Formats: sequence, structure tokens, C-alpha cells
Amino acid sequence: MLVWFLPLFLVFLLIGLPVFFSLLAAPGILLWLNGQSSDAAMLYRNIYNGIDSFPLMAIPFFMLAGELMNRSGITMRLVEFSQAMMGHLRGGLAQVNILSSILFAGLSGSAVADTSAIGSMLIPAMEKQGYSKKFAAAITAASSVIGPIIPPSGIMIIYAYVMGESVAALFLAGIVPGLMVGISLMIMVRLLANRYDLPPSTKKSSWKSRGKASLKAFFPLMTPVIILGGILGGIFTPTEASAVAAAYAFFIGLFVLKSLEWRDVPKVLTKAALVSSVVLLLVGAAMAFKTVVSLSHAPEHLADFVLSLSDNPYILLFLINLLLFLVGMFLDAGPAIIILGPILGPVFTDLGVHPVHFAIIMSVNLTVGLATPPMGLVLFVASSVSGEKVESISKAILPFLAIEIVVIFLITYFPALSMSIPLLTGFAK
Repeated sequence: MLVWFLPLFLVFLLIGLPVFFSLLAAPGILLWLNGQSSDAAMLYRNIYNGIDSFPLMAIPFFMLAGELMNRSGITMRLVEFSQAMMGHLRGGLAQVNILSSILFAGLSGSAVADTSAIGSMLIPAMEKQGYSKKFAAAITAASSVIGPIIPPSGIMIIYAYVMGESVAALFLAGIVPGLMVGISLMIMVRLLANRYDLPPSTKKSSWKSRGKASLKAFFPLMTPVIILGGILGGIFTPTEASAVAAAYAFFIGLFVLKSLEWRDVPKVLTKAALVSSVVLLLVGAAMAFKTVVSLSHAPEHLADFVLSLSDNPYILLFLINLLLFLVGMFLDAGPAIIILGPILGPVFTDLGVHPVHFAIIMSVNLTVGLATPPMGLVLFVASSVSGEKVESISKAILPFLAIEIVVIFLITYFPALSMSIPLLTGFAK
């Protein structure tokens, strides 16, 4: 009977029940109906147990760092730097949007924060330059998925926590795929520039102007260097790195750039706490959901079913990408990883897929799902920021989603793209 927990969960989602309550109600009801009231009590205790983790503390700290960066006007410096470098190209502001997302990814690791921060600045600017509002919102949403791929990444922290993998290995494995997504979007914008007659945003900047923009962006751009350098150098753990990033953002904003004021601090802390609480509650609920997954023996059943389809790992990887893409349409990346990771991960590692490689396949696919209709979270954020309907953004984003799917399959079938850096640095074996 317990195997019906997933269909019931999907039913709850379809009728509009929030994800947190769906994750708890579906297994709770089935355990009660099955006469396993003691297991039902354990289910709800596991909410707290799922949150009570040192590695997960990295998530609120990275979110705090991103919020401090936003409040300090650091996002604007990144946009100015991007504009100085690429603003003169056809579709210049669209290219600036993508490059800003790549740079911002090294600060926050959040697609939603990227869409909100960069979109609020660039969508109105793009509209003034002659871009349609739906195109501006679509490229903002499409490029925002880079945030959780390039380190630091909240999604990869969750995966590492659930599956017992190295956070550093996952961070390093995400660098090349994240850059590939960004470059592929730039290529697509260039192809669409002639079709839609996209304008350049500015005249070509002089090297002096680029130098000034680089200096203004220097301190923000040092954030990912400090994070990755500290982790790779063994100076601090990923969780400690997140605290260092938050402290660095606070110091830079308050004392160096002096763009952050003491009266802003309570607002920043409150907003970071609210966003973090949502994520951590979802993680706790998903870990409780995972309890029923193990009790139902669903991983074993799924493994048997998957292996009955084919014994060719390439075909199975193709099918699993389709499954993850469909899941990403309806479910947020964090809960999806916690639910599906323990089910799918062992199946593919037994087939010879490296655990870190599979982690990247899953993380990138579900991250792209954040921008996938009908339930992609960043689509709704982009709609809120731009004032454009979700339906029109969903149509405009399709070419960008197509190129991102191509990147997913390249990552899937060419493991070296994601595995070279962690293998060379010794963080993966």
C-alpha cells in the first residue's frame, strides 16, 4: 500500500496543496491507513532531524550573503561590468543579462534571487531599449538557472547532504556545465538577434571605461574566489565558507563600499531568514518523505523496473533525463533531489555512472526545471518583476530551454565536461 505515496503526493500538488504539506500529508495518510501509527510519529519527528545538520547551515549563510550583496548595490556593479564588456553587441542587454547571471551565480547560488535582483534592473532597461517585455523576462528566467549550477549552489549542498557526497566535488563539477549553459544562451541570443532585430545597448566601451567597471566590480568578484579558494585550499569547509562569504559581504557593503547602512541590516536578516526557513522546511519535509520511500521499498521496485527497460546505460540515461525534465516542470529542485536522489542514484552508480557525474546530471536537469512551464518557479518571479503574463513568458523562453536541454545531454554523454576539474584536483576519484 505504501507504494501509492508518490501518486497521492502528485494528486495533492495538482489540487493546489502547498509542497510542504503535500510532502507530509501523502505519507502520513498512507502510514495511518496501513496501521503504522508509530512510523507516522517518526515521520514528523524526522522533519526536525532533517533540518538538524551542519552542512545544511551553508544554505542560510549563502542566502544571507546574496541578500547583503543585493542590498549593498553590488548587483548593479556586476551589471555595469557586464555592460562595459558586452553591451555593444547585437542584443547587447540580453548578453549583459546572461553575463550578469554568470557573475551573480558566484555570489548567491539562487535562481530566484538572480531573477529578482537582475530582472528588476534589466527588464525595464531592456524594454526602454526596444526589447519586448516577454523576451526580456524570458532571457532573465532562462539565465537565472545558472545560479544554482555554478558554485556556490544550494541545490548541490542538499544533494551532497542527502547522498553523502563531497560538497567540494559537486561545486567543482558544476563550474563547466554552468559556463556551458551561459555560453549556449549567448549563442542563442546572437542567433535571435537578426531574426528579432535586437538592438545594441551602448556604443563600445573604451578600455579605460572597462578598467573602471572592473575596479568597481573587483570586491564582488572576489567572493567566489574566496569561497572556492578556501575550500580547495583546505582552509575551511563549505559551511564555514558560506559564513565567511556572508561576513565578507557584510564588511564590504558596510565599511568598504559604504553602500550598506546599519538600518538596512535588520531588513536583510529578516528577508534572508524568511527565505531560508522556506527552503529548510522543505528539506525537513522531504527528508521525512524519504522515510516512507525506504519503508515502501520503492527504490528496489524502481531499480527492477528501470533495468527491465534496458541494460544499456546510455538509453537509461536518456530516459532518466526525460523523467527528471518532467519532474522539474512540477516540483522544485530541492524536494525533487531529496525524494528522487536516494531512489535513482544507487541504480545508476551500479550501472557504472560516477556518483558525482550523476549528481550533476540530476542537479542541472532539475535546475533547468525551475524555468520550465507550467510550474517553473522563476517564471512566476519573472512575471512578478516584469508584469508580463506567465503564459507569454513560457512561449518566449522555449528557444532558450531547447539549447539548455542540448547542454544537459552533452553533460550526460560526455562525463569529462563535468568530471575533469574534480578529478584533476583530487576531490573525486
